[in-house]
Amino acid sequence: MPVYNPPLRDMQFVMHEVLKVTDDFKAMPQHAEVDADTINAVLEEAGKFATEVLFPLNIGGDTEGCTLDKTTHEVKTPTGFKEAYKTYVEGGWAALSCDPAFGGQGLPLVVNQCLYEMMNSANQAWTMYPGLTHGAYAALSTYGTDEQKQTYLPKMTSGEWTGTMCLTEPHCGTDLGLMRTKAEPQADGTYKITGNKIFISAGEHDMAENIIHLVLARLPDAPPGTKGISLFAVPKHNVKADGTLGTRNGIICGGLEHKMGIHGNATAQIVIDGATGTLVGQPNKGMQAMFVMMNAARLGVGNQSLGLTEVAYQNALAYAKDRVQGRSLSGTKAKDKPADPIIVHPDVRKMLLTAKAYAEGGRALAMFCSVLLEKVHHHPDEKVRKDSDDMLSLLTPITKAFLTDNGYNATTQCQQVFGGHGYIKEWGMEQYVRDARINMIYEGTNTIQSLDLLGRKVLGNNGATLKKFGKLVGALVQEEGVNEKMAEFINPLAVLGEQITKFTTEIGFKGLQNPDEVGAAAVDYLRVAGHLVFGYFWARMAQVALREIAAGNTDPFYVAKLQTARFYFAKLFPETATLMRTARAGSKSLMDTDAALA
Repeated sequence: MPVYNPPLRDMQFVMHEVLKVTDDFKAMPQHAEVDADTINAVLEEAGKFATEVLFPLNIGGDTEGCTLDKTTHEVKTPTGFKEAYKTYVEGGWAALSCDPAFGGQGLPLVVNQCLYEMMNSANQAWTMYPGLTHGAYAALSTYGTDEQKQTYLPKMTSGEWTGTMCLTEPHCGTDLGLMRTKAEPQADGTYKITGNKIFISAGEHDMAENIIHLVLARLPDAPPGTKGISLFAVPKHNVKADGTLGTRNGIICGGLEHKMGIHGNATAQIVIDGATGTLVGQPNKGMQAMFVMMNAARLGVGNQSLGLTEVAYQNALAYAKDRVQGRSLSGTKAKDKPADPIIVHPDVRKMLLTAKAYAEGGRALAMFCSVLLEKVHHHPDEKVRKDSDDMLSLLTPITKAFLTDNGYNATTQCQQVFGGHGYIKEWGMEQYVRDARINMIYEGTNTIQSLDLLGRKVLGNNGATLKKFGKLVGALVQEEGVNEKMAEFINPLAVLGEQITKFTTEIGFKGLQNPDEVGAAAVDYLRVAGHLVFGYFWARMAQVALREIAAGNTDPFYVAKLQTARFYFAKLFPETATLMRTARAGSKSLMDTDAALA
């Protein structure tokens, strides 16, 4: 059976020693009184919930899956899921970072980020039920009418109701301009929604008494393409004027997808037949409102893979220390045993350290993004809000794609550490691999994220936002450039910081001649940018560790952090050289292939 221990020490290190989040909070009146002790105490309890309530349900939930009653269209979640959700709601976890105006606790988003990392490690499929609600909450709180906010947000804050996002249709995935779902205006100001949606995570379940679906649809006079899409709030049960539940709305689950992983989450085919909905935001401006939810979801998906990377690493490490097989190439290490533990072998260590480096680098990036999001919403300085929003826009596709690519890589390598046992269900590793695979696909495939990063976020503003991140890198290089102990971290980062400017310009010029050049380079480009970001955070983490050691701190945590940083820069960061070479190879070897693909 697998194990999981919340990485509280590393979370505290990133929050309080590297990012120093409470310094940022002091500038925001809502969080000025939040201190490190409060955050740590909350996260310690969150870790207990993840390990004691959610983790024991993970393998069973994967085995049992969800079941649909085709007569009632109701979905039963796996044994224990409903009871765990009740515990989650009663513990106030749903309200952790929500607005106190709607009953939330108002804690900083970084606290919620850490809670969700631990829940994703413990049970990703379960965590998706409340997780999607946060995105729907964000969209309604930003674009909803006062009536919609008062009707839906208090119940979503408490966790009594959950939320979904209904975008994809059977004939179109990312290309939402092809969408056919219709919305007919009614005399009372509501709309009748009709259409079909697929791949709706947590689209139907028995854990909450109501589900608020955010549905994209077209008005009768809507222009074609994405400029003619509107967003509607469509509850599973209609809500009466007094806030109680009324009649069942015309939105039902017509089927459940049979999937590779996340079996404990209901991936629903949604049939909408004259359902009553209310407009969210302006007519034909639905994509603007939905992107609030989609961006939240993209950050959340990166966090899903972060959670899986961490739990896979912990189990592979424990196994590698315990499993004895063969002898070390450099001489017997365990003389009292018939063989050495496999952790003595260089390649086993490489697999373990790959997962560890990707988990700890991903944690730093995810927390940094959550602080940026906090500044976007709550910082009193307009310039800080704008700069934070720009930076978050740049980092969102990197967080989604780089962390999920790394997560699948890491879980697969951790499975490999187990050898044949990694392929057997009872050890849990094959489930982590299966669950991690979806994270590269949904909420916009990683290729879509790469096109968004290079085409919109970088080339779209002539690299202005990329230069803002470059200034962070430059400041760190300036600060530590003459420190010999930091050279192994700073020098490669500085070199890549200089190279990426030329690299970006080159691809941009090629793209002006032939747009396929951007498409051919985008995936490689995102990984290069991902390593620039990870390299920056790993250098900052090494900086803190070196300072603590120099000050006489004997905590082995800091030695471990330095060793992992050295591994990252020696074995993973150099991938950028190959990536830039393959990106520069251009589109011809891809597009001039009609005969090969005939």
